[in-house]
Amino acid sequence: MSNPQPVLELRGLFAGYGEMEILHDINIHVDKDEVVAIIGPNGAGKSTAIKAVLGLLNIRNGKILLENTEITDTPPEKVVTKGISYVPQTHNVFVNLSVEENLEMGAWTRSEGIVERLEEMYVLFPDLREKRKQAAGSLSGGQRQMVAMAKALMVDSKVLLLDEPTAGLSPKYRAEIFETIQKINGEGVPILIVEQNAKQALGIANRGYVLVDGTNRFTGTGAELLADREVARMFLGGRD
Repeated sequence: MSNPQPVLELRGLFAGYGEMEILHDINIHVDKDEVVAIIGPNGAGKSTAIKAVLGLLNIRNGKILLENTEITDTPPEKVVTKGISYVPQTHNVFVNLSVEENLEMGAWTRSEGIVERLEEMYVLFPDLREKRKQAAGSLSGGQRQMVAMAKALMVDSKVLLLDEPTAGLSPKYRAEIFETIQKINGEGVPILIVEQNAKQALGIANRGYVLVDGTNRFTGTGAELLADREVARMFLGGRD
């Protein structure tokens, strides 16, 4: 049986900001239909890895591949046109626009099928249908995060990148966000998630990577990392 071809791969990546190197020989890949979680302490390079994919870093060595085609150093404005969708941790919606206007803004690379895609998003995110005329800024933090994910998915995503999607949310909304991530993945969208709520992230992840000081420290299935005593002692203690 042949190995699955990664949808997204960071291969031997050394990268940082200006002269400051943050990632040191990072290796991460996301296969078709997978949820992959990146966890680790603050300052470990988790969000930096996502920013490298988005073309926001100085890459010194290594490669980034999308469906086996190298996209290293692709300008940020062109990355999204290649099918990489991204939801940043903050400032991820237009607060003065309605929910529906936010979703339409997310479809800026589409030339057709916008109405049909909107309907697909309202099926995937049913709470947004009844709030579609409300200003996004009037919504709760959890609902706003749903808008951000739906907006990112208005294009035909080859992979969805999520940076700390549950940061600052109540336990109720955290659970809803993780359920929604599973639903999105169930629709065939591979997902790479950076997350501080490590237990919950690994609980839904096919695989996980633990980064420490900008390097790979542990790699395994979500279940393997949850069961690993050293990982639990270092990174999972006290998190719900």
